Amino acid sequence: MAGQWREPVLVLRLGDTDLGFDVPGRRQDGTVKGKRLVRRFFWNVFRGIGGAAVYVFALLNGAGSGGGKGGHPFQREIRVKGPANALALDLADRLRKASGPWLVCSPSAIAVVDTGSTYRDPADAPPPEILWQARKPQAPAIDFRKRVITWPDGSSFAFTLHGRAEERHLRDRFEFPDTIHWTGRPAGDGSK
Repeated sequence: MAGQWREPVLVLRLGDTDLGFDVPGRRQDGTVKGKRLVRRFFWNVFRGIGGAAVYVFALLNGAGSGGGKGGHPFQREIRVKGPANALALDLADRLRKASGPWLVCSPSAIAVVDTGSTYRDPADAPPPEILWQARKPQAPAIDFRKRVITWPDGSSFAFTLHGRAEERHLRDRFEFPDTIHWTGRPAGDGSK
């Protein structure tokens, strides 16, 4: 991407892609309301039976005695919000199909690239695929502190990072309040 955009880039591996949606016309899992009703019926039956089994198992193991957190085993964290036909849906729908997503940012562009499964030998992995990209002035705003990408229509996508290595990499490039050091922090700035 750095070669294609001819700019320095910040690359971060994205975490969980099991997104929850709060968008009119979409179910919480992101599927379009009113489509695939038969499949949806059987999935809800399966989910209800599975949820009941997990709940009973949790009660038998003391989760209901104040020692644990019951929770909802099939509840998704809402990370995509916006109006009907939100601009964020294009990215979110493409991201749901990714198995190894990376967020690539430059001073004037943003993209999501899929490198495939991380369980394969890198020699057997498919070439990276650009799932989505946008350049200024159409590119959405990104807030690294809150880890939210926001589009002009007010829709947003809250992203998570893959792990501590990604958190550290972002910390090495990001400086409060909102400064990104695209080529790394200058030497002698006193930070680690």
